[in-house]
Amino acid sequence: MMKKFNFSGYLFGVLLLFVFNVCAQKKEIVMDDNLLAGAEKLKVKMGSQWMNKIWKFKFGNYEVLDSKSGWATTKSNSKLFSLKVQSESGQKFSFNLGNKTKDTAVVNVVFSIKTEELQAIPIFSNFYVGPNVLLKESQNFTGFISTTSDVEDTWVLIMKLSEGSEVGYENDAFLTNGERTITILPTSSNKYGEDSREYPALGYEFVEKEVSLCAVQYYGGGAFGYNKNIVWLKSDLDERFKLILAAAMTSLLQKEVTQMADID
Repeated sequence: MMKKFNFSGYLFGVLLLFVFNVCAQKKEIVMDDNLLAGAEKLKVKMGSQWMNKIWKFKFGNYEVLDSKSGWATTKSNSKLFSLKVQSESGQKFSFNLGNKTKDTAVVNVVFSIKTEELQAIPIFSNFYVGPNVLLKESQNFTGFISTTSDVEDTWVLIMKLSEGSEVGYENDAFLTNGERTITILPTSSNKYGEDSREYPALGYEFVEKEVSLCAVQYYGGGAFGYNKNIVWLKSDLDERFKLILAAAMTSLLQKEVTQMADID
């Protein structure tokens, strides 16, 4: 005997799936609606990270083909019984990004951090004198991007961040070749207060003359937000320009994923 089709149960299942998809979208970074509708959404695979290499990121047709990463250098300066501690660290890395064509993006990055903070002095076990206060921290991230199809057209990715009790907060980031300038804006899944999680998803959106070109999510949010990276890339862009943008986003993925791992 043929079983009667449960239309109400089917409808309820479809409704649950719709609600789930809406909720899932809210847990991803917020971006321009036009980009969301007209972009390729590409999940990022991190692959592995060997010694003196960056993560072997791969999304869509884009993949890190080869890379080189120098050891991070760190200097710290503090005086005996002084609360003030100054530190500097720097790192360089480079990589080639392919997209299954004859063209390849060539990227070289320099990254430095300077920090000045007040640190409590331990006197006894579980007893400290003084506060822990970040006075100022400055980050300078510079990447040079070109392609093998046009080595003369070099793009520069610049990100400058400063924060602390003495300087407030400032984040200035852009991608330029001298003729065009693309602003890089930080964004999150809680941009409009719609994500109640303690740790929202984090990322960046690339905007040129009020047109959103691409976006990258480097942290998925929540307790298990690592390795939930996503790239959105506007579908109707020139293939070489897509490669430039993909290389810039890969640079930021390496920066942010590495920093978050260091914090842990």
